[in-house]
Amino acid sequence: DRKDFEPHNLIMAFAGAGILWLGWNGFNGGDPYFANADAGAAVLNTNVCTATSLLVWLILDMFVTKKPNAVSMINGMIVGLVAITPGAGFVDGFGAIVIGLVAGGIAWFSLNVIGNTALMRKVDDTFGVLHTHGVAGLTGGLMVGVMANPGMIEYLSTNEKKTPAFSVSGLVYGGGPKQLGLQLIAAAFIIV
Repeated sequence: DRKDFEPHNLIMAFAGAGILWLGWNGFNGGDPYFANADAGAAVLNTNVCTATSLLVWLILDMFVTKKPNAVSMINGMIVGLVAITPGAGFVDGFGAIVIGLVAGGIAWFSLNVIGNTALMRKVDDTFGVLHTHGVAGLTGGLMVGVMANPGMIEYLSTNEKKTPAFSVSGLVYGGGPKQLGLQLIAAAFIIV
């Protein structure tokens, strides 16, 4: 399985990937706990980021390995799903595309370059979970500190001015390094 790990039935692999992608819409869209604009944005961002990451993965496969690989694209899909999850309701469509581009590229490099080093070949990670979940999740979490748009949150406080109860603002939207620092601290805590 370390040399060639092709599925026995490609159609079933695609069906499973499609079911996973479909279910992830409910996972990210259900995070606000009720149907509102945040839930709708989370579902849309989930699909935009996932499609972008899948395409990045396909393009990198085509240019680096000189052949497209349908099974490898499933990894790109998973990377997109994992990467958008921390910020699905906090980023806009542009942010979802950027997260898909960045996470797809970094995770592809991690799996196909770092994963083929002598040290990493000693690790029994047949499905590349470290790369598709660990690296993608870390990248997506950090990208919240870069791409979070404070205008995306609909939760309102009970005061008369109807101002947002809280705000998350990334570097791109003038939030400064504070949110990125918080994301780094959270990532370090989770890793430890």
